[in-house]
Amino acid sequence: MFVNSKGATIINECLSSDGKRINLPNHVFEETYVAIDIGGSLAKVVYYDKSPNSKDSNSLKEGHLNFAKFATDELDEMIKFLKTYSLYLVKQALKLEMELNVKIQKEDEMFCLIKGVDFFIREVPLEVFTYSLQEPMNFFKPPKNQYPYLLVNIGSGVSIIKVKGENDYERISGTSVTWRWYFLGIISLLTDCTSFDEMLELSKQGHNTNVDLLVGDIYGTDYNKIGLKSTTIASSMGKVFRKNLISNKPSQTHQQSNSEQMLTPEMEEDPNFKPQDICASLLYMVSNNIGQIAYLNAKAHNIQYIYFGGFFIRGHPITMNTLSYAINFWSKGNMKALFLRHEGYLGAMGAFLKFNEN
Repeated sequence: MFVNSKGATIINECLSSDGKRINLPNHVFEETYVAIDIGGSLAKVVYYDKSPNSKDSNSLKEGHLNFAKFATDELDEMIKFLKTYSLYLVKQALKLEMELNVKIQKEDEMFCLIKGVDFFIREVPLEVFTYSLQEPMNFFKPPKNQYPYLLVNIGSGVSIIKVKGENDYERISGTSVTWRWYFLGIISLLTDCTSFDEMLELSKQGHNTNVDLLVGDIYGTDYNKIGLKSTTIASSMGKVFRKNLISNKPSQTHQQSNSEQMLTPEMEEDPNFKPQDICASLLYMVSNNIGQIAYLNAKAHNIQYIYFGGFFIRGHPITMNTLSYAINFWSKGNMKALFLRHEGYLGAMGAFLKFNEN
């Protein structure tokens, strides 16, 4: 579908927290269209409608792109939501076809993903931003020639895609260490969390330093010779192992190494750990690893721009700050982690745009 994006703006005061609505003042289609990307964890929906019941006659000509998400294992809720809309699907359409009595046209997932990214980067102002604790949302204007770039899409798995042009892309790497199976699997074993959103809320209250072994815990200060700050994580969950080791070791005298002698007294406390701290630690661990893998691929392919997408991010401060820190650290400040305000709807947006081509 051709979308007239002239004058497009993101509506910050949208009622739904699932995604920012996009106002399209010059897109005047009468029809309502819906596109869906059903993944292993979430179903993402993009739908177009016109301005409802406005007293301003000009606004009646305006259209909006709206965004919503549903758990994949709760598709009945999404079907209720879609009863009044036409359907257009990326994948896994059988149940929807039966329930809604419509014909679903399926499209290639990777194609739609890249098409959606290109649209958001090129057509939507104030979509792309960088993140740091000092500047939580610093908007970034992509260059006119946006290629090549790297897309790190973090969903049930991680796909790293090199995009060289509008229809020129390839998946060059990826990892299974991500939130759906690995991350939530470990979290469910170690805590009572039952969802990713619950884990994110807990992580905001936690302190990873209570369970992670830091450079300062080993050396007592920064390790300037190799450029490591005292706050750098030396070993994820390292204090968990150390505390259990101390509490279970037999009473015997032996010569300790320098690093063992420098371990802080707090680490010899009773090894009880808060769920909040465990969630924060695991979030740092996964984000750090994804950030490093992304940097190594960008370096290997001589790419400067790295975009992160997927619902793993969800605008979460720890996730974005950790990914940003990893890219900045490993690239020595030569690369930046770039984020999208609609990071979870890339595939669904691409399917929406693909409609007119068919």
